[in-house]
Amino acid sequence: MLKYISAGTYFRNLFGCKVYKLALSCSDTCPTRNPDGSGGCIFCGKEGSGEFAETCMNAAEVSGAISRAKKRVAAKTSDNAYIAYFQSYTSTFIPAVRLKEVLSAAAAEEGIRAISIATRPDCLPDDVMRVLSETASTLPLFVELGLQTMHDRTAKLIKRGYDLNVYEDAAIRLKNAGANVITHVILGLPGESAEDAAQSARYAGELTDGIKLQLLYVLRGTELCDMYARGKYRPLEMHEYVQTLCECVKALPSKTVVHRLTGDPPKRLLVAPAWAADKKRVLSYINSEFEKQGITRI
Repeated sequence: MLKYISAGTYFRNLFGCKVYKLALSCSDTCPTRNPDGSGGCIFCGKEGSGEFAETCMNAAEVSGAISRAKKRVAAKTSDNAYIAYFQSYTSTFIPAVRLKEVLSAAAAEEGIRAISIATRPDCLPDDVMRVLSETASTLPLFVELGLQTMHDRTAKLIKRGYDLNVYEDAAIRLKNAGANVITHVILGLPGESAEDAAQSARYAGELTDGIKLQLLYVLRGTELCDMYARGKYRPLEMHEYVQTLCECVKALPSKTVVHRLTGDPPKRLLVAPAWAADKKRVLSYINSEFEKQGITRI
């Protein structure tokens, strides 16, 4: 039997209770986007993969954003324990001074037990790294890096915009700064096999502390949507995704914390695959297949 560490178990052990992420946004663009919001990776919509995030572009807006985000999860928790999760776009693609002010304001809010930041490996200049190091000295800091794939041919096709050595360097510098580093890997990328995805998962697991595994879905208004409409991309069927997911989990080092097994696409923008909109059904199928293959969480 293969056992993997779930995020739920990891956070309970770290904080002594269940914690909820508060989806926030302190940035409104990425370095590969155009001023009108176009460009970027072929799968990313104009809302920057943070359709549910509360905006706080400066320190003065943080308290209100966190209050609104808390209301979203109020029915789920009574522990008043949260992670301030800066999810949308590239969270470190803002001036370091402003980033410091926003993170400091978030850390001071009631119930915030940790800070989590989603960003790109090529958006971590020295002044930003100093801010992150200071943050990590006061609260647990999680930094999510969007690798998506270790394969150069796919990285170019999806317009990721940086080389693999940039990711490796970022992971090392972040860990030295005291951050817990989580890597995003996407399953079902154009031209990739289950083995390709498993190789990326293994590679990420060896370099960083945790991983998020997610289906590639087609969102309205993206370049991937145009590819899909022209018959140039076929999304994974549910059974293909889950089999690929199994291979990825099997490939992970035993120390790797699994923070995500599937995504939660915005239904109003989802074009394909249709099955991805039924998250309960997807999770049920994942659990069933994991049981068949002897994969269990701890």
